[in-house]
Amino acid sequence: MSLLPPQIQRTIEEFSKLPGIGPKSAERLTFHLLRSSKARPDRLGQTLLDLKHELKYCTQCQMITLQDECAICLDPSRDHATILVVEDPLEVVAFEKTSYRGVYHVLHGVLSPIDGMGPEQLRMKELVERAKTGTTNEVIIATNPDVEGEATASYIHLQLEGTVPKITRLAHGLPMGADIEFADQVTLREALAGRRSL
Repeated sequence: MSLLPPQIQRTIEEFSKLPGIGPKSAERLTFHLLRSSKARPDRLGQTLLDLKHELKYCTQCQMITLQDECAICLDPSRDHATILVVEDPLEVVAFEKTSYRGVYHVLHGVLSPIDGMGPEQLRMKELVERAKTGTTNEVIIATNPDVEGEATASYIHLQLEGTVPKITRLAHGLPMGADIEFADQVTLREALAGRRSL
């Protein structure tokens, strides 16, 4: 039997479901909300409700937005013939800090049978439909270089092959400032395979 009231126990359980939040962190967050004069649980609750009910997915790229289409898809100065495919919305934010000027497609995950993520759970159907319009010249696959990301990249390639003139994958290899002596074999192999002319 728990010494804590059920309201506290439920709050701890809900916080524990968040990525990177273990039981101890969940307890700390819960008790912080209870005792802090600055913490506003009512405001936090309303903010979370707004997050779920007011936001939607862009009908073009599946990015999170308030309108039917996001600002990037509505921007006529973007290269709408180049689509960069990413796993989640945070990666769009990261690429927007670079010189990339094309548009995006957000999958909202990767293929991972262990986590119950199959092709049906990803936003793949929307990507295939965009590619079939004939206005796409290149799809750049920017999934992470891990087992799930590689499997997802291969699946995307199979789905789009013959539909899009050019399908590319982000280069993998050594990050800036890395020491070659500390790099693993896979990273070195990818760095050699992705080499470019100077």
